[in-house]
Amino acid sequence: MTADPATRKRRAAHGRGHRGERFAAFALRLKGFRILARRYRTKAGEIDLIARRGDLVAIVEVKARPTLAEAMDAVTPHALRRIESAADLWLARQPDRARLSLRFDLVAILPRRWPVHVPAIYP
Repeated sequence: MTADPATRKRRAAHGRGHRGERFAAFALRLKGFRILARRYRTKAGEIDLIARRGDLVAIVEVKARPTLAEAMDAVTPHALRRIESAADLWLARQPDRARLSLRFDLVAILPRRWPVHVPAIYP
């Protein structure tokens, strides 16, 4: 039995999201980050990627959109609050949390381009 069009569309978007996150993780590794977690789930929400370089921890939202502007617009204030709450829960479990610097980044996955890493999208 075939799925209805809405289900197929949702599955396709889910697959694109996974591929985008893998591509973003690869690009961050090339920049010297170590990927600590992918799709980290908490009761507050999900973090796409948690990456670390030295004492800097990047909480990364990955957005696949046609343009960088659309990717940035897709990270709403509500989404940022949810991500921040999830990051607080993750950070509370880290034994070295006192020395870590936390930053909220975006990696935009754009058509036929290398991923665009936008550091510090949220103060």
